[in-house]
Amino acid sequence: MPPSTLRTQRIEARLLPYQKSRIERAASLRGLSVSDFVVQIAVEEATRTISEHEALELTQRDQIAFVKALIAPSAPNPRLRREMKRYLESKRA
Repeated sequence: MPPSTLRTQRIEARLLPYQKSRIERAASLRGLSVSDFVVQIAVEEATRTISEHEALELTQRDQIAFVKALIAPSAPNPRLRREMKRYLESKRA
């Protein structure tokens, strides 16, 4: 077995009796060991959670506004020009 597939990390959890029996039943229904079931479900949920936090969902109205701003950005306002000037001056120093 290649080293990258060896399970070397461990997570422990304290469960209430009903939680343990429910997990055991679900694992049995899927034909998995409790350990494999918990890992599978945890990884699926972790992947979903990360995707939800990394993805930006916009309404159709917001999508249109975003695309319009990309196609025809508005001119920089005085504050943005001032901050850009300050930024560029700090880079020269």
